[in-house]
Order: sequence, then C-alpha cells, then structure tokens
Amino acid sequence: MRAIQVTEFGGPEVLVAAELPDPVAGPGEAVVGVSVADTLYVETQIRGGWGEYFDVTPPYVPGGAAAGTVLAVGEGVDPGWVGRRVVAGPGVSGTYAERVVAPVDRLTPVPDGLGLREAAALAHDGVTGTGILDAIRIRAGERVLILGASGGMGTLLVQMAHAAGAHVVGAARGKQKLDLVRELGADAVVDYSEPGWTERAREALGGSGPDVLLDGVGGELGLAAFALTADGGRVSAHGAPSGGFAAIDAGEAERRGITLRGIAEVQFTAETITRLSARALAEAAAGRLRPVIATTFPLEGAADAHRAIEARSVAGKALLTVGEDTLRR
Repeated sequence: MRAIQVTEFGGPEVLVAAELPDPVAGPGEAVVGVSVADTLYVETQIRGGWGEYFDVTPPYVPGGAAAGTVLAVGEGVDPGWVGRRVVAGPGVSGTYAERVVAPVDRLTPVPDGLGLREAAALAHDGVTGTGILDAIRIRAGERVLILGASGGMGTLLVQMAHAAGAHVVGAARGKQKLDLVRELGADAVVDYSEPGWTERAREALGGSGPDVLLDGVGGELGLAAFALTADGGRVSAHGAPSGGFAAIDAGEAERRGITLRGIAEVQFTAETITRLSARALAEAAAGRLRPVIATTFPLEGAADAHRAIEARSVAGKALLTVGEDTLRR
C-alpha cells in the first residue's frame, strides 16, 4: 500500500512516500480503506522533533484519524462492519496511508448524507470540541472568547457557542480568517497579531472579560487572554500551536474562582470518543454544524500540507485525500 513515512525528525521534507505491506486485522480490529486522512498542527510538531514527548520514533507513518470504508475485520468482530463507511480515531495511528488497522471500538459509522471529507474533518475536532462544550456548559447570554477561532476546531467552537446563545468574540490572525469567523456566527472578531488586541477584545465583550475562554492557541496569547478572563469564569486551555500550552498559574485561577481545564481533560476513553464522534457527525449530517475544509492535498502532498499548516495559511481544515469515495451519500 501507499503510505507516507517520517524518515527522521525535521522539516516537511522528511515526509516521504513509501510502499508498505498491507495491514492485517487482529482480534478486535478492522482494516479501513482510507479515503480521507485528517491532519493536525500537533503532527507538524511531532515531525519537527516533539516525538520524544509522544513516544514516537522514526521511521513512522503519521496521522491519528481518518474516514473511509471497512475492508476486513479480525477475530471476534461482527462481519457486518465490512463495507460500512466509518471514522477511525482518535486513538488510531498511521492514517497517512491507503489502509489502516483500527480497534473496532474506535470506529464510528458515518451517517448517510455526510461526505467522507466532512467526516474526516470532524474526526478529531468534532470529538474534542463537543467534549469541551459539554464540560464548559455555555449558557445563553454569556460572553465567550475563542482563541484560534479560524482553525479546524475553532470554527466548530464558534458555531456551537453561537448556537448556545452566547455573545461570541473570535480571535484569529488576518482579515481572511476573521471574515470566516464572523461568517460562522461570531458577534465580533479581533486580530491578535496586532498590538492592543486584548483591549479590543474587552470592548467587543462589552467592557468586561469573558465568562468563558476557549484557548486553542496557548503561549503568550493564551496567558494574555487568561488575564482578561472574568473572575469566576471558565477556561479551557487546550491548544499549543504557538509553541506550548499557556503556562497558567493554577493557584491564581483558584484565587480568582476560575475553573481551569487543560489538555488532560480532553483525553477521552474509546467509549466517550465514539459517543462524541457520533453526535458531531449527526449534527453535521443534519446541517447544524459545518466543518470548514480549507484545502485538500493528495496523499503524496503531505509535505505541502504540513508547510501550509505551519505557515498558518489554512483557515479551517487541511485534509489528505487518498481514495475515491469522498462524496456525500
């Protein structure tokens, strides 16, 4: 099968095409023919040298989720899975490939009427975003600030917070991304690449800090947004594309009565992953949630996809198209 391997840690050029043996399903597993593979910013960080933090050693096939069709199943798996369109992941590895083996408890059926591209775009971000919103419990009328609002998950969070009746302020970089965030339902937008962005965010929030901060960026931007957050508020600090998670002082959060959630709170069990995935896919199939697919690359273009992600030129999702069955049914 065709696959992409990281031969050594480094720049996008270390992503190279390879021919690997077709995988075989073991007990409790299925082989999925990949039509569309998801991409995440963290995959560029791992490729760039963060592998030691994720117990990853080259050579390896990147990717942690995909959408496709079940081709075969292993011992103990209902043969009725064969032929079904599914999302595989999160928790599945090596999806930058034509085929991938996945534990059957990580598979979620894709509803009729939803394309596999849309399903793949929700594979990680739909799960994490839905889980975050379940825990944060946004109420109508609350003020919500979303950092990284134009990213794959940020675009979903904007829609979900808007649907909950919140006053949503989306923060991103550049006019194109800000226009997208506003189109998705944000009441106001702020460019956090410009000086004084926190004061403009405060004004957009009605003169006070947010009741809820959804930080998909981390670093100094996340710290500045945390300082802006209203006492008694809720914070989800789940993003690190700026180079690391926001180094929020847990003691300060406690003194200010702020409920703080981090990356550890979005590490879900397989059962929770498939439950959240099914909800996100159903919302998309019903037209209530729109995954934003900015661009697609062929499998052999994985290096170009990583370059685009690292250049911050992607508003929404970048996906790798592998097979043919990507259209809506």
